[in-house]
Amino acid sequence: MNKSVFYTYVAIIAAGLATTAMAQSYPTKPIRLIVPFSAGGPADLLGRLIGEKLQRSLGQTIVVINKDGAGTILGVDMAAKASPDGYTLLLGNVAMVINSSTGKRLPYDMQRDLQPVSIAFTQPLILVINPALPIANLKEFIAYAKANPGKLKYGSSGIGTSIHLTSELFRNAVGIELTHIPYKGAAPALTDLLGGQIDLMFPGITPVVAHVKSGRLRALGLTSRKRSTALPDVPTMDELGVANFESIGWYGVLVPAGTPKNIVTRLNRELVAALNQPDLKERLASQGGDAVSSTPEQFAAFIAVELRKWTGVMRSANIQID
Repeated sequence: MNKSVFYTYVAIIAAGLATTAMAQSYPTKPIRLIVPFSAGGPADLLGRLIGEKLQRSLGQTIVVINKDGAGTILGVDMAAKASPDGYTLLLGNVAMVINSSTGKRLPYDMQRDLQPVSIAFTQPLILVINPALPIANLKEFIAYAKANPGKLKYGSSGIGTSIHLTSELFRNAVGIELTHIPYKGAAPALTDLLGGQIDLMFPGITPVVAHVKSGRLRALGLTSRKRSTALPDVPTMDELGVANFESIGWYGVLVPAGTPKNIVTRLNRELVAALNQPDLKERLASQGGDAVSSTPEQFAAFIAVELRKWTGVMRSANIQID
């Protein structure tokens, strides 16, 4: 063996030993959790709840970094370009996947540059209509829409958002025509739905529970595989005959690609333990969703399925995003 080959071999061994030592002693300093949304919202709350749990179990400070902008792109890019040493975590969600399904050129490759750790939270969307419509249930809704193509107007939080794409997924699944009215956020769309300026919407369940219970909105069906404890009397689309229909809001934790496997395994173990604690489950149930967990491999497979689904919806509906 010549000297250059020998020194290269020694360097490779040394690097491997250093990586192993780092993983075994991890963590030795504060960890940052990037939340690609503004402070005070649902994502920020979830990030801080998870951060509190991890801080206790890992014995290091978890610093939540709110990096809002460009529909999560700025925060995701910040995480994707961070050192793969376990000291940067990302709270990703469905918006991250939708951005990667648009065909737009992004400053990162989601599947190449990020490593899933565990899914953390899921929440159903819900089809709600203004009760002034002469519609009592999903069957009547579909019949009315088919008899009046394009008459019903649905609101969304903007072109290419999960509410928009879920509406298109549903429209294709049941074979109806609807008119899309995009808004700058879910809140103004919901205001107009309550006021009767639009007819229907597929928001997340949390902001509409009180309106459904008071009768100001009529719930026709959930987009999840199972019913929600927040509105247990509302059936799922699958129960109502829209087979294999699912669209959920979700969040999960990821790290930069190349993070040592031992560290990913440790983070997964601590996350799973945290997400199974009764107090965290109860707190997240109050937000209309479920604390859930997975292996890194299961989360990666879930993301791949989501990417295929939303890419298909974007193409079939010819949705263009600037």
